Amino acid sequence: MPIRIADTREEVRSPERRGILETFSFVTEQPQLIHLHTEEFSAVCPGTGLPDIGTLDVWYIPSDRCIELKSFKMYLFSYRNEEIFQEPVADLIFEDLWAVLAPRYMRLTLRYNIRGGILTTVHLARGDISALPLETQRLLP
Repeated sequence: MPIRIADTREEVRSPERRGILETFSFVTEQPQLIHLHTEEFSAVCPGTGLPDIGTLDVWYIPSDRCIELKSFKMYLFSYRNEEIFQEPVADLIFEDLWAVLAPRYMRLTLRYNIRGGILTTVHLARGDISALPLETQRLLP
């Protein structure tokens, strides 16, 4: 089997996948930090064809929408058979969540299980945390 070393983001990006994500209206006076966590995220390594399994954490402060959790689970499962490296898949997940939620702030961390003795963690963040109350800023990782 030939080794495939490529950013497959454009092959994997899909409006249908983003369409899996559902949201619901949510407005609050006190900003809430919402933390989503799973230790069962998986995709396929394009280089080896082996499954990559990792821990995904998303922290977000909603503007006026929250993610519906069943749709988020189905969205994540849709990557299970996709050949994509960790960095591009983290980028796609972040882009899709940002697009459907338009949050005040969001941070994503994707840590893949150790393979070959190397632990890799990807972090992405967007939003103006200085616009948040200090109490909320202190909650952020």
